[in-house]
Amino acid sequence: MAQPAEKRRKPVIDPSLVIFAALVIITAAICYSRGEAVFDKGLDDSLVMMMQILPKIAGAIILAGFVQVLLPREVVMQLIGERAGFRGLVIATFAGMLTPGGPIVSFPLISALSSMGAAISTLIAYLISWELMGMQRILIWELPLMGVNFTVLRVSVSLFFPLLAGILAQKLVTYLDGKLTERR
Repeated sequence: MAQPAEKRRKPVIDPSLVIFAALVIITAAICYSRGEAVFDKGLDDSLVMMMQILPKIAGAIILAGFVQVLLPREVVMQLIGERAGFRGLVIATFAGMLTPGGPIVSFPLISALSSMGAAISTLIAYLISWELMGMQRILIWELPLMGVNFTVLRVSVSLFFPLLAGILAQKLVTYLDGKLTERR
């Protein structure tokens, strides 16, 4: 049964999808202009990468969905929500350090936490902590290649950046919210 015109949802077109589609078409056309062999090689390489990465993306998205179900929204809001304050930034910083994997894991998880009421400031602290102090990178790459002294110094200095970024993000959000409220 058709819905009345006022209740029908307009299809939402994701701008990033349009940009990626345009880039795919442009690069495919450039490859094809250099010969069918170049185009075929590009297509084969793309399919190999897709088969390697797609299961990881699917797993990460499924994990994020399960996290949304397993973690009560109230717990997320209490630990890393707007009212969590500095304690929330510390929790997010340590959670970022302990999150294994690359962006394929962390970004779906951040998206899930965001939809569950996590504060922007804690999500920023989490992301910066994951980027700067991911334990898997420290243990697998940094310690063996750079040594204990360098690693301890670098981590000690970096430990403050997620907290500082979270605090600055919260101040900026508060400032911008105030400016938006003044204009209304």
